[in-house]
Amino acid sequence: MSQDIYITGAGHTKFGRLQDSLEALIVESAREAMEEAQTAPSQIDAVFLGHFNSGLVKDGFASSLIHQAHPDFRFTPAARCENACASGAAAIHAGINAILAGKAKTVLVVGAEKMTHRSTPDVTEALAGAGYQNDEAEAALSFPQVFGLAARAYAERHGDPLADMARIASKNHSNAMDNPLAQMQRPMSFEACNEVGEKNPLIAPPLRLTDCSLVTDGAAAIVLQAADVAGDAGKRVKIAAAEHVSDYLPMSRRDFVAFEGPARAIAQAYAAAGLSVADIDFAEVHDCFTIAELLVYEAMGLAPAGRGGQAIAEGTVLKGGRTPVNLSGGLKAKGHPVGATGVSMHALGFRQLTNQAGGMQAEGAEHGLLFNMGGAAVANYATILQADRA
Repeated sequence: MSQDIYITGAGHTKFGRLQDSLEALIVESAREAMEEAQTAPSQIDAVFLGHFNSGLVKDGFASSLIHQAHPDFRFTPAARCENACASGAAAIHAGINAILAGKAKTVLVVGAEKMTHRSTPDVTEALAGAGYQNDEAEAALSFPQVFGLAARAYAERHGDPLADMARIASKNHSNAMDNPLAQMQRPMSFEACNEVGEKNPLIAPPLRLTDCSLVTDGAAAIVLQAADVAGDAGKRVKIAAAEHVSDYLPMSRRDFVAFEGPARAIAQAYAAAGLSVADIDFAEVHDCFTIAELLVYEAMGLAPAGRGGQAIAEGTVLKGGRTPVNLSGGLKAKGHPVGATGVSMHALGFRQLTNQAGGMQAEGAEHGLLFNMGGAAVANYATILQADRA
């Protein structure tokens, strides 16, 4: 980057089935982030909101809901960013770019989604709109079905991944026990996640219920600041790299299981930060389905293509391992309020690197990788955060 940019504060609501309105969630997380950053609304130069919506709520013009947080927000420019499940990361990149362009010094980014008031079929249909609509076969697929296809293709090419997927689900449920903000704080054994039955039915074969992320309400926020206004070392976290790669929308035009877009975005982030996977102390990644987390292990370089299961079998990605992944519980157990997910990753990454992560803390962490994905590996955002010690 042409200049240093820092996260100086974070806000994060509880994730789950909440009574709060979209507006209330946005306001709560925004106020918490500004309070931690010791930044008044009058000091915010621009606001960006990550929000997918797709008919989930009636708020079709939500960008200025942030202005409800304080009268001093009046006339502050605000814009909504949408890039499917990567809407949160899209909003963060918009904020970064505003600072790099010299149009802002301090930016507030909020990600939010309200989903649980709608039925599961309604939510499934809304999310399916992020798939390719100009091909009858692809348009007919739900996202569980899309990632079910990925799991079957992986099995044909590399061997059955279902046991590794069950280990990922169990890991993330265990991690969520240390995250008071997580939607599902209930441990699940490998055996419970690996068996198909009444409590763990097939959703989109071979995906089981425990392979799927949650329908969730919630919001998260961060304050981004240029170096000259970013406060003291030890209370801020540097954006060491922020890369965005978009691939073809039609799955027919690419090898989905190769996860080329995620691999390219992550490789570009490593190069921009001057780091390798060996330097990453933790990662929060987009486990919309457990097969996605398995493929991200390979995209990160934690294991060779087709051998992602090694990363969990050998303990690399477990809490206390060399590169723990989804210490928050991930989308699988923390929850997946679509527009909030990418901002949540950055908010919790900030807390990791300022030693505020509580039971989730990766001791001595210096670098964290965050990977937020929109669609079936279409919009791919990779960020590397770096601790800024006092």
